[in-house]
Amino acid sequence: MTLSAVIARFEEQAPLTLIARLMVQRALDPAWLDTLFEAERQRQYKRELLFSSVIDVMAEVVLGLKPSVYAAARARRQFPVSITALYDKINRTDPELMRALVRGSAERFSPVLEQLGHGHVPWVPGYQVRIVDGNHFPATDKRLAAVREFRGAALPGHALVVFDPDRDLVVDMMPCEDAHTQERAIVLPLLEQAHPGQIWIFDRNFCTSNVLFALHRRGAAVLVREHARNPNPTAISPLRHIGRCETGVVLEQQVQIVPADGSDPLKLRRIELHLDTPLEDGGIVLRFLTNLPARTFRAARVANLYRRRWSIEGMFQRLEIALHSEVKTLGYPRAAVLAFGVAIVAYNVLSVLQAAIRMEHASTPAAHSLSLYYVTQEILGQYQGMMTAIPASEWADYDSMSPAQLACELRRLAATVDPRRLSTHRRAPKPRKAKGYVAGSVARRHVATAQILAGIVVV
Repeated sequence: MTLSAVIARFEEQAPLTLIARLMVQRALDPAWLDTLFEAERQRQYKRELLFSSVIDVMAEVVLGLKPSVYAAARARRQFPVSITALYDKINRTDPELMRALVRGSAERFSPVLEQLGHGHVPWVPGYQVRIVDGNHFPATDKRLAAVREFRGAALPGHALVVFDPDRDLVVDMMPCEDAHTQERAIVLPLLEQAHPGQIWIFDRNFCTSNVLFALHRRGAAVLVREHARNPNPTAISPLRHIGRCETGVVLEQQVQIVPADGSDPLKLRRIELHLDTPLEDGGIVLRFLTNLPARTFRAARVANLYRRRWSIEGMFQRLEIALHSEVKTLGYPRAAVLAFGVAIVAYNVLSVLQAAIRMEHASTPAAHSLSLYYVTQEILGQYQGMMTAIPASEWADYDSMSPAQLACELRRLAATVDPRRLSTHRRAPKPRKAKGYVAGSVARRHVATAQILAGIVVV
C-alpha cells in the first residue's frame, strides 16, 4: 500500500485523529516551543534536552498514550539524556514558562478559530466574556522522602485559569506551587490582560477592592458575587424591586467603594437575587456587584449571566474526565504545574476539533452536544498507529498553512465524521438523599455485594 493510500485510509476511517494531530502540531511546534523557552525561562537552561522534548513526553502522559513519564521516555529508541535527567528537568520547570505556553498556544489557535467559527451563540454580543476560577491539584503519591512520614495529604499546588466560554478556550493560566496560597493573592497579574469590551466574571472569593479597581482602571466590565465581608460597599440608593428572572425575584441599588488613599470612589450596581429554591447551604439571597451599564444590562440579565458562570466548572470536569491533567505520581509542585499546563493545551486542541465538527455539521443536533470523553477515546484508539504508519516528513507541509487554509482542511476532514457516534447521552437526575451522620465503624464496614443482592445482608 502506498503512503498516499495510507493517509487516505486514515482520512476515511479516523478523521478525528488526523485533525487532532494537525492541531497538536500547530500548538506544540518544536521550533516555537524552544523559542518560547529561551524567551520566558527564568533559571533553567538548555543542554542536551530541549524543552520541546519535555513537552512531547508529558503530552503522551496527559493524553493517556503512556501510563507514566518513565514509560513515555523508555518507549523512545534514542532519548538524549537519562531518565533521572528528564525528571530533574520536569521537576524544575519554571511555572511562568507554563503560563506562557498556555497563553501562546491559545493565541496560535485564535486565527484558526476566527476562520473556522465556533458554532456557539455568543454569551453577550459585542463583548468578550472571561471567567476566572481556580483548580486545586489533588493529593499526589508520597514518593518524595520529605512527605513520606506525613499522615495527611500532600498537595502539589493549584492554578487560576481564564476561560473564554464563547470559544471554549482557556486563554490564560496563573500557576502557584504553594497549595495553601489564597487564590485572590495571585489573581492580579491575570487582570493585566483585561481591556475595554470584556466582561470578567468571578465568584465571591475574588470580591476584593483590588480586583474591582484593577478592572475599572483597565476599562473592563466586572461581574462578581458579593462577599459577606469584602469589600463591604456603602449603599448610596435604596433597594428597588425590579421584577423576576428565571430563578427568583430581582432587586437593585447603587453602591460605592471608597479607596483607602481617598481618591474618587468606585460606583457599582448591586443586584440582589431572592431565590425561589434555596441553595445547598440553605441560602436564599445572592448579591452581585457590577459596573455593566444599566441601560443595556438590566438586573435580570445580569443575574442570568452570572448563573452561567458554572460553565467553567464543566470545563474542569471535562478536563479531568477526558485527559490525565492530574498525574498523582508527580509529587514535585513544578512537575504538577507542567502536567496541568500541557493538559490545558490539549483541552484547547480538542475544543478546536469540536468547533470544526459543529461548523461542518451545523444542521445536525448531535454536533452541538459532543462528548469530550467519546471524542478523546476515538482519537486515542488510532493515534499511535497513525504516527507509526505516517512518517514525520509527511506532516511538514501543514506547517506552512495559513489559518484560513488550515481551517478549510479541518472542515474537509470533519465532513466524514459522524457526530451521532460522539454525542452526549443525558441521564435522569439522581434523587437527592440526605445521608446524615453515622459512626466511623459503620462508614468503614465491609460488605459483600453478592450477599446484599441475595438478601443475606440487610443494609
